[in-house]
Amino acid sequence: MDSTSILSAFLGVILGVVIGFYYRKRIAEAKVGVAEERADKIIEEAKKNAEAKKKEVLLEAKEESIRIKNDVEKEARDRRNELQRNERRLFQKEEALDRKAEAYEKKEEQMTKKMEELDKQKEEIRLLHEKELQELERISGLTSEEAKNYILAMVENEVKHEATLMIKDIELKAKHEADKRSREIVANAIQKCAVDHVAETTVSVVQLPNDEMKGRIIGREGRNIRALETLTGIDLIIDDTPEAVILSGFDPIRREIARIALEKLIVDGRVHPSRIEEMVEKARKEVEVIIRDEGEAATFETGVNGLHPELVRLLGKLKYRTSYGQNVLKHSVEVAHLTGLMAAELGVDINLAKRAGLLHDIGKSVDHEMEGSHVSIGVSLCKKYKESALVINAVEAHHGDVEPQSIIAILVQAADAISAARPGARRETLESYIKRLQMLEEIADNFKGVEKSFAIQAGRELRIIIVPDDVTDEGMTLLARDIAKKIEEELEYPGQIKVNLIRETRAVDYAK
Repeated sequence: MDSTSILSAFLGVILGVVIGFYYRKRIAEAKVGVAEERADKIIEEAKKNAEAKKKEVLLEAKEESIRIKNDVEKEARDRRNELQRNERRLFQKEEALDRKAEAYEKKEEQMTKKMEELDKQKEEIRLLHEKELQELERISGLTSEEAKNYILAMVENEVKHEATLMIKDIELKAKHEADKRSREIVANAIQKCAVDHVAETTVSVVQLPNDEMKGRIIGREGRNIRALETLTGIDLIIDDTPEAVILSGFDPIRREIARIALEKLIVDGRVHPSRIEEMVEKARKEVEVIIRDEGEAATFETGVNGLHPELVRLLGKLKYRTSYGQNVLKHSVEVAHLTGLMAAELGVDINLAKRAGLLHDIGKSVDHEMEGSHVSIGVSLCKKYKESALVINAVEAHHGDVEPQSIIAILVQAADAISAARPGARRETLESYIKRLQMLEEIADNFKGVEKSFAIQAGRELRIIIVPDDVTDEGMTLLARDIAKKIEEELEYPGQIKVNLIRETRAVDYAK
């Protein structure tokens, strides 16, 4: 019973499994069939959708291609129209150019005909001109070149002669009208404005023990230097120059006062405004004593007595005055000695001659303080202090402003020229002096017709020997003028230079 039951159960299980397997297989096959149907439907729908989409895309592409084609055709039409318009314009321009070319060709033909006619006329004129020249040469007996040279020579001689006469006339008038004024102006300019030597004659240098002293001289906020500049009227230049202060001022006496005061302050060591004022006052008194001592020494050296004390003081001020680098006090003493020596030779009053020579430049002591030339100032001073008429005339005439009225006045002129013009007296070295003389002679020698030239009187006169065959009497005036202008352009010199031309004709024969 048990085994039959188990077998039955086992068979039942197997049968159930088989039945289940088949059942599940049928179900699965049924599901697969359904899925395949559904897939087929989906694929079919997809194909239908794809076909519809394809038709839609093809339609859109066809429409786009038609639109692009229309645009291209329109653009092509526009370009064809533009090209046609450009072709029409070019054609019109070509027609216009053709018309202009035809007009130019006609004008060119006309111009060619006219040029041919002008050439014929020129040839006829040339032939007529040659015939006239030949006739003129036959009548005059001269060639055209000879006739031209002859006419030019005649005109040149006439012009030279007239120019010479005009120059002489103008020179005479200018000398009569402007000699006095021009001398006065030039003398004032040279004596008061010795520009080439301003830097050397308007500064003084004070040595310092050390550079620390510069700060003490400047003082707190510059009060010391301002006080010193205000009291003396001199500019103090404090720069990086080691152990030195530069005093700059046009008045040499004030500059000397500032120099002495500053040196005293440096020695004393106490630099403040009240001490500066005290030292400046002491320096002013000291300079005043030096001025009087120098004036008395000059009168003693020259033997001139009886001068007014103020004139003696003014003479002492000349110690601090220079002209072209030459000390005016020493120049005045030298002129006094020279005048006395020449007066002794001529038998003239020696003392009066020395007096006039010593006082001839007295006006230079105050010419920076008063208006006018040093000559007019000197005359005023001499009149004020009751000097004699001979001395006053000598002072007034020593630069040729008036005519000398005595031998003493002439001697003062000569002595002044000798003292000023000798080599080394005024700021000009012997080397530059000799070079200037050589340049004077070279300038003259470069002119045609000059045989020899000599610089004489310390370079104040240029004497030139002329070849008589090359330069006429009328031409000498022009040559002198040209040489003087050349000297003015190429040289720098004090005063004036006289250009003296000498033309000499000699005839030599022998008696046998």
